[in-house]
Parts: sequence; C-alpha cells; structure tokens
Amino acid sequence: MGLSPWYSVLFLTSLVAANKPCFPGCSCEVESFGLFDSFSLTKVDCSGVGSHIVPVSLPLDTSYLDLSSNKLENVNESVLSGPGYTTLVNLNLSYNQIVKMSSTTFSKLRYLESLDLSHNRLEALPDHSFFYSPLVELNLSFNKLVEIKIGAFTSQTNGKAINIDLSNNLIRVVSRGSSNPLPNIRSLNLSGNGLRSVQGLQGLSLQSLNLDNNPISKIEENDLLGLKSLTHLSLRNMADLREIAPRSFRELPSLQVLDLSNNPNLVSLAEEVFFGLRSLQEVNLLNSGVGSLPKDTLHHLPAMKSITWGNHIHCIKTMKEDQFHLQNGLVRREVLVCRNNLGAVSAQDVL
Repeated sequence: MGLSPWYSVLFLTSLVAANKPCFPGCSCEVESFGLFDSFSLTKVDCSGVGSHIVPVSLPLDTSYLDLSSNKLENVNESVLSGPGYTTLVNLNLSYNQIVKMSSTTFSKLRYLESLDLSHNRLEALPDHSFFYSPLVELNLSFNKLVEIKIGAFTSQTNGKAINIDLSNNLIRVVSRGSSNPLPNIRSLNLSGNGLRSVQGLQGLSLQSLNLDNNPISKIEENDLLGLKSLTHLSLRNMADLREIAPRSFRELPSLQVLDLSNNPNLVSLAEEVFFGLRSLQEVNLLNSGVGSLPKDTLHHLPAMKSITWGNHIHCIKTMKEDQFHLQNGLVRREVLVCRNNLGAVSAQDVL
C-alpha cells in the first residue's frame, strides 16, 4: 500500500506499540513514533463483532479501522464521519453483506489511501464513489459487479460562463461542466466479479490490475487503452477466455508481468498480441491451453526474462557461448533454456 509523505516519514523513526481502552467489542493498539514517542496513531480492530458495531466511536488519532466480517448491509457517510475518521489511512470493510453505497459514502475520509471492499454484494458503483479520498489501493474483489464505469473514479463540477451579446443588448448564461483530475489509484483488484469486459478504466494511473475469475471471453484491441503506467496485469482463472485480439497490449509500455495462467480455453496467441510490450519481463501461461508461442514472438519482447507454460515448463532467456571464430572471436547467442517438472532441460534459439 502506498502512503502519503507525512505518514511514510513516521516509519523512519522508532515505533512502540501498546493497547489502550477502546469501544466495546473492539481492540485498540497504539503505535508511537518519533523522538520520545511524541506522535502516535491507533489501529482499531472491530472485526467479527456484529452489525450493531456501527456507528463506532474512534480515538482521535485512528489510522486503521477494521470493520470486516460484521454482516454490515449499509455503510454510508454518517457511519464513516466524526472524530477519529478524519485521520483514517486504511479501512477494511471486507466479508460483509454490503449491497449498495452512495457517491458520498467515503467523502469525509480525506486521507484514506487503502480501501478493502472485497467479499461483499456490491452490484454497481455510483458516480464519484472513490473521488473524494486519495486512494492508492482499492480492493473490490468477489462482489457482483457486472461493469466498471470511469465515473466511479471522477467528479463532475458545474461552472457557469457568461456570454454577452452587446449588439442585441442580451446577456446569455451558459452552463458547462468541467472534469476534475482522476484519483491516484495504483492497485485495483476486480477479481471474482461478473465483468464481461475490461473497459471502463481508461486514464487511471494503475500499476497493478487484477481481473482474475471474471467471465470475460475476449480481450478486445482497445480495452486497455490509457493504462500507460501498468506494470502488473493478471488475467488468471478465466474459464470463458478464448481470444486475445492482436495488439491488445500495445498501450502498455510499462508492463513487466503478464499472468495468463489457468485459462484452459485460451489455446493460441498471435505474434501481434505482444506488440508494444518493450518492458515485459515475465509471462505466465501455466495450465492454459497455449502450448507454444509463435516463432518470432520474442523479437517484440527485448526485456523478456521468463516464460512459464504447459505442465510446469519454465523457460529462462540466457546467453549461450557458441564456437570460436578467428574473425569474430567467441560468438554468443540468446537461447531459451526450459525445464519441466521432471527436471528435463531443453534449449532453443531466441533469434
């Protein structure tokens, strides 16, 4: 989880933890920082207490709140506001029964950086849901989401422009909207939902995206546009995935790790699928239907270090010394050295 600068600096100093009185059913652990323990933050654990736990009173210096496993059905702005909530950095609402939330549910949490809503029953995300907090890490896995809209991460403000037509002595007021910047979410987990498309994330500054266990049957060419900061992409355990369109990853110049494992109906990948992945270092095709890659695939992958496929076949790119030539000296060539789960070794030319 990423942390704001003022919070990160605290970890450069000594830390002392101690318990202190807390809301009935919860536990409060105080972490003291700095010279002579001059600064403290409180971690509040109210997991498994029951739905009556909200609203819960918090110490004024609370940084972490765990409300998981409480059978909560509704969490709104009034529940997540008041003294102690203004300093929250991490909020865990996982393993509840939340079906709906409003656009203002998290609007008072202006320092919130990590939010876990996994294992709930969310069916939709209202516009502006995650705009008001400086979220870095968002976990929405194992809900009932069927689509993602960029509006959940943005806010729309209305302004007014005045047009004056002096020739006709008229004053005309025209309303127009202006979009606020997108939040700085770096890690987004959407695994285990009902998504049938990857679209809706364009423009987010994601570094890690998890779409495992969704009924997506095809990755279209323009699905991942605008995710230029993405370094890790996981598309595992997709029983319906049968096709990845050529050039689908062309707008992912920073991608380093691509996980396509456990996709049994994905049986082939065209050479153009990997076009543009100049930074890709690792591809995982373990237990997928893909038994091999096109011959010239690695021409598009200059940074590639490791490929895994089939039944635990792991290949590493390395340099192999060839025979000595009087004119050229010792010749080296790039090869893939592959090992299976029985330890057998094979090698093949990369170029």
